[in-house]
Amino acid sequence: MSGGERHYFRLNLYHRVLHGMVIASFLGLAVTGLPLKYAHTGWGKGLSLALGGPFTTGYLHRFFALVTFVYFALHLGYLVRLALAGRHGMFWGPESMVPQPRDLVQMVQHMRYFVGLGPRPRFDRWAYWEKFDYWAVFWGIAIIGSSGLLLWFPAFFSRVLPGWTFNLAIIIHSDEALLAVGFIFTIHFFNTHLRPEKFPMDPVIFTGRVSEEEFRRDHPAEYERLKRQGRLEGLQADPPPLWLRNFSRVVGFSALAIGLVLIWLIIGTALR
Repeated sequence: MSGGERHYFRLNLYHRVLHGMVIASFLGLAVTGLPLKYAHTGWGKGLSLALGGPFTTGYLHRFFALVTFVYFALHLGYLVRLALAGRHGMFWGPESMVPQPRDLVQMVQHMRYFVGLGPRPRFDRWAYWEKFDYWAVFWGIAIIGSSGLLLWFPAFFSRVLPGWTFNLAIIIHSDEALLAVGFIFTIHFFNTHLRPEKFPMDPVIFTGRVSEEEFRRDHPAEYERLKRQGRLEGLQADPPPLWLRNFSRVVGFSALAIGLVLIWLIIGTALR
């Protein structure tokens, strides 16, 4: 490890690659899906034409849907492999993504901290809002993906499903996708870009590393637990190289710009 401030790995390469696929596919689905939902607006028509017209936009939407199915399958396969290997603490404990009573306690403590009524909670591996982000995306993909498959292959599914399920699928697919866009482009972007301690961007999802100062501030319970267990030294890493930090900025701020423009168009349309 080179000199200077210590850094530690927080996310491995597999998870960073999968999150890269999430970013690319989500932005692609939003850019190609919103022109269909807002086809009655000038910006919806203009965006559709810029993408090559409604048919091309539809094909692009299906391509990004395939990317979504691929990374979702890869993630499920990863979870199955961990379960078969008997990974300790996968379903309960400080390193589990499963919501637990202490998450609710820490959420209340965090609200009190925001208004100056208590100390900052001592988060472990995952804070409550990180778990919320994870499960929102997990179930969102399941709901949007399954309803999207019905609309993609109506002739096949109509052999076993009644006609009203397709009308319901249109409503679910459209409204759940709009909810996902609203959540990611406001709440998730606030957490990753606008929190005072992370402004203007938290690059950890790209670099996979955090400085020792960040680690001790953001996840003190995990830092001390790993140190106590003798596992901390094994996570030491070099600082992220300049090219990776620049890559993080380009991709992160590009995603932020696309998201803010789309959410501005959606809100502007709703207020008319």
